[in-house]
Amino acid sequence: MDHPVLSHEPVAVEPLLELQSHPECGGLALFVGTVRDHHEGQSVKHLAYTAHEPMAAKVIRAVEADTRERFGVPYVRIVHRLGDLAIGDIAIVCVVRAPHRAEAFEACRYAVDAVKHGAPIWKEEFYTDGSSAFVEGCCIRDDLDESASPRPHRHHSHTSHG
Repeated sequence: MDHPVLSHEPVAVEPLLELQSHPECGGLALFVGTVRDHHEGQSVKHLAYTAHEPMAAKVIRAVEADTRERFGVPYVRIVHRLGDLAIGDIAIVCVVRAPHRAEAFEACRYAVDAVKHGAPIWKEEFYTDGSSAFVEGCCIRDDLDESASPRPHRHHSHTSHG
């Protein structure tokens, strides 16, 4: 499958669902990550995602393939948004079709975590006080890599008011 995995435009969820395809699948898991208005006590005004686009696309496609193989699911689609995003905008979509719900849920969680930890995509939050910070990716589950402990969101650097 050669489909876009990165988008500078808003992501439409419904075309990714493939509702008319995969009649063998009774499970569809969907994760939609949106921009929230706060982080660690800071009021977030908006954010920006930047990426090493060729490498990020390669990593996301590899995550899709690995997820299909690892969980035995026929369909995994991930799209990550880049550029400036407002509060409420969709940042990432992951859709998994599977014969049953259990593997659909597990595969979806795995794929989102793998993208968050592996793709060279950087999130910079802009706060209402005029400052900004790059935020480290985090894991929505703590057992993705049993050798590593879960990592909380942390600020990497602050830019000056301006």
